[in-house]
Amino acid sequence: MSEHGRGRKILIVKVSSLGDVVHTTPVVADILAHAPDAEIDWLVEDGFIDLVRIVRGVRRAIPYSLRRWRKHLGSAQTWREIRRFRRELVAERYDTVIDFQGLIKTAWTASWARGPVTGLANRTDGAGFEWPVRFFYDTRVPIEPRTHVVDRSRQLAAEALGYARPAPLSADLDFGLDPSAAAAALAAYDLNLPLPYVVFAHATSRADKQWDEANWIRLGQALVRHGASLVLPWGSDGERATSERIAREFGAAALVPPRLSLPAVTGLLAGAAAVVGVDTGVIHIAAALKVPTVELYNFETSWRTGGYWSPQIVNLGGRASPTLDQVMQTLASFGLL
Repeated sequence: MSEHGRGRKILIVKVSSLGDVVHTTPVVADILAHAPDAEIDWLVEDGFIDLVRIVRGVRRAIPYSLRRWRKHLGSAQTWREIRRFRRELVAERYDTVIDFQGLIKTAWTASWARGPVTGLANRTDGAGFEWPVRFFYDTRVPIEPRTHVVDRSRQLAAEALGYARPAPLSADLDFGLDPSAAAAALAAYDLNLPLPYVVFAHATSRADKQWDEANWIRLGQALVRHGASLVLPWGSDGERATSERIAREFGAAALVPPRLSLPAVTGLLAGAAAVVGVDTGVIHIAAALKVPTVELYNFETSWRTGGYWSPQIVNLGGRASPTLDQVMQTLASFGLL
């Protein structure tokens, strides 16, 4: 592959959501391990573009604004942006375009790029897939239905570029998030972080993924008694209100930062003594960083999205929400309680 792939130009298409983008980042390190001179671009929703920009080995992050465009299809400005986007996309000739998403919107957009398109041949359990995408692909790659999302992307990249598929659930994963870039992004906010701190990633747009607020408070009380402080990031006004409500229980022992960029969030998580969070993008960044991470699941989906690549990542819950005792026992095993 290294000889055949020297200088190949590759376009990754994975536009959303945050957790899905994070789970795709290991393919960059995989590709460069087999083709060190490959030039890798990444098409991604503009809300996540700053995170992709700190992935080592990505030459160019291309912003994709479909969510915003859909809301303003009657605007001339929207259509000017779409035309400009298409011109930028076709300006490069790619040796391979890989659609990791498997949705009509991403397959259609991938087909705009100049280069052969490879994508998924089938749906995997619990993942989004729309069968008409097959008409946009030059090559379709079948994946075993019960496959972790990280492995699905790694296997698709391997088949698209002609190297051996990595072994399922192998722990030697490099998510490529640049720690120096993340630290610099966090430093720009000039936060007075209380050390050591535990991040509570309570925020999720889905009510059925939330953990009871009383549990967050009782967990925080136990951590503060043992000398830790708490940091509660947020991404929306509602999430900020929840962070502030929980933080009021702890006074100076808790910090609600301003709204942080994704690179700054990455820097915040990288410096944490531990991260506890529900199944959402922030907790998947923490797992990618391999910091002590407790992932809270209210569904039996941890086999598909939970971290498996470090003993410091613990997935709790399933049919029932994880209990406070389970979380506290896990943090005790990390030496925090």
